Amino acid sequence: MTAAPPAVDPRLAHLSLNQRTTKSWSVREAVEGCVRAGIPAIGLWREPVAEIGVARAAKIVADAGMRVSSLCRGGFLTATGEAGRAALDDNRRAVDEAAGLGTDCLVMVVGGLPAGSRDLRGARQRVADALAELAPYAGERGVRLALEPLHPMYCADRAVLSTLGQALDLAEQFPVDQVGVVVDTFHIWWDPDVWRQIERAGERIASYQVCDFLTPLPADVLLGRGMMGDGHIDFPPFTRAVAEAGYCGDTEVEIFNAEVWATDPDQVLATMKDRYLQLVLAD
Repeated sequence: MTAAPPAVDPRLAHLSLNQRTTKSWSVREAVEGCVRAGIPAIGLWREPVAEIGVARAAKIVADAGMRVSSLCRGGFLTATGEAGRAALDDNRRAVDEAAGLGTDCLVMVVGGLPAGSRDLRGARQRVADALAELAPYAGERGVRLALEPLHPMYCADRAVLSTLGQALDLAEQFPVDQVGVVVDTFHIWWDPDVWRQIERAGERIASYQVCDFLTPLPADVLLGRGMMGDGHIDFPPFTRAVAEAGYCGDTEVEIFNAEVWATDPDQVLATMKDRYLQLVLAD
């Protein structure tokens, strides 16, 4: 007889593991790890899902009694010509995958400047134009495109949206059930206008993601995301702010960090739970 999974601590009822935090784990391994740890939700990534197929991944999550908090990721909408048309096709597939996994949140990293380009305004306009095509498609399938503003150091190569305010300016051009925003502490903690923008976001908040901002940043700045408590971010004010704005969904821990990836994933989840309880939950 298979042992029953441990009961979920009610304080962990909205905790989610973003799969990239335990990069070495497959979908099944990540789900099984969450069950062992009493974590009720998981944010999946398209690449490991593709290895086994959407239907199988959805069944693994459902059979474990878990939910999918988000799918990462769509976006990269700033290309021109044939590459731009291919990006639209890929994002339609991502929407279909999110729907098949039972999540209404597709995280969108919108893309940086095309190679050799300095036309930031044009890149941002192409994002808006692409969303005009994709948003109705997503809405018809019960999926919301969640625009994620990234820290300005990623503007050139990953996201021409750098602040929550910019993301909201774009999202508000579309129905709230089609386009929302991601509040990710790593990317927006520095913004002096962030509290006003979180309040403004309200029901547009589609995902709340946490991890810490480390210094010094590593040579690969993509890997500068740390476990909560290892950097500079004060998390409870963010947790309170998104709750006061009306968000009642999951808190997803998403960490890109070579040291975390080299650690036993079960230990990563144990530390993640402790830090979430101690440092992320608001009083």
